[in-house]
Amino acid sequence: MRRPHTTMPWRISRPGTLRGRLALLALVTAALWVALLTGAFNLVLSARLGEQADDLLRTRAAAVAATLEVGPDGEIFVHEPADDRALDIGVWIYRDSLAIERPKAPEGLQRQADRLAGRRDVFVETAEPYQARLYALPVLAARGHGRQVGTVVALVGLDPYRSTARAALAGTAVLGLLLLGVVYLVTRAIVGRALRPVAEMSAQAARWSERGTAERFGAAGRPDELASLAANLDELLDRLAAVLRHEQQQSAELSHELRTPLARIVAETDWLTARPRDAEGRHNSYTAIASAAATMRQICETLLSEARARSSPIPGRCAVDDVARGLARRAAEEHPDAPDVVVRGISTTAGVSVTVAERILAPLLDNARRYAVRTITIECAQVTGGIEVAVSDDGPGVPGSIGAAVFEPGRRADPEDGHDGAGLGLALARRLARAAGGDIHLATGTSGARFVVRLPAG
Repeated sequence: MRRPHTTMPWRISRPGTLRGRLALLALVTAALWVALLTGAFNLVLSARLGEQADDLLRTRAAAVAATLEVGPDGEIFVHEPADDRALDIGVWIYRDSLAIERPKAPEGLQRQADRLAGRRDVFVETAEPYQARLYALPVLAARGHGRQVGTVVALVGLDPYRSTARAALAGTAVLGLLLLGVVYLVTRAIVGRALRPVAEMSAQAARWSERGTAERFGAAGRPDELASLAANLDELLDRLAAVLRHEQQQSAELSHELRTPLARIVAETDWLTARPRDAEGRHNSYTAIASAAATMRQICETLLSEARARSSPIPGRCAVDDVARGLARRAAEEHPDAPDVVVRGISTTAGVSVTVAERILAPLLDNARRYAVRTITIECAQVTGGIEVAVSDDGPGVPGSIGAAVFEPGRRADPEDGHDGAGLGLALARRLARAAGGDIHLATGTSGARFVVRLPAG
């Protein structure tokens, strides 16, 4: 079954360019003002034309009334003026309700004038087909305390006035449309000229992105607004370049460190398949493969945790002391011969998830386990603006020649110390802590190694 054809309603789409939007905004604003001013002008003009018509009626009626003489008994005598055209163009003279002078006029106007006989200072406007305005001026007796004995009714046609009003309305409408067109074109030209430096900056950025250059916009020779924009963009580009360099360096270092355990796995696998080995040899190979795989898993899981910590809008919360006790129990189960782990301090809540907290503390605890003699201490404390977790051991500590460089990927204090590890644990832990809004630093002036983790409060 065919569906009936439907048409989408027509609608005006908003311009896609800033110049078009600003020009449209200026056009709409100007249109509102033009409509308001045009309406006000035509209203004032119409009122003024009406006042002129009323003044003409009063003048004409007064001129005719000046030719009248009222007798003692209320009789009205008309003294014909030298130029009696006033009576011919629309003036009625009444004694009471009796017309003593009538001009030549259509029957409808005659009836309307008769209705005004005996009234005082009244204006009446007639409708189609005779558009006119009439005025009744009273004729008073010389005696009798202003008693009205007659009426002069004057007439003026409204066609000339209304023609003038219509012409003025049409003229102002055309002028307003022309003005709006000029406003739109001028606004587009002005806005386009004002935005030309921005377009040039955009073109520069496009060329730089293709070539990958390290050029910057600079604020010299630019208006204050664009100078501020250029400075902010340059600062942003500098930060992006620094982040990119850091990520490239970190990726290169991590790929290098991942290559080592991967190569070890491949070598052990080739060795197992190349020739038969005894039980002890196979066990050693399996152990080496498992250790290398565990190292790779640690690297990958830490990087995934960092990515989640950077992208998650809600950081999560956890009790750090509980996380530390859980890691201590797990270390005791996996390494029963390792030094004891003691957790001290108050209960603290960090603004990170349990998984992130474990990924940060686990490498520090593993590092302490490798070098501690008898005891590993984890201390939790509340500080201003967050919490601190210190992981200490009673081992030989970090040599002064190494210091903060111990956090560099692949860096070990003594590569010949016989301990396992690729030197990535501390680097990954600091990377994850910073991604979560915290940091890790090496405390100085202590016996043994003491790493202090700072995390945001939960």
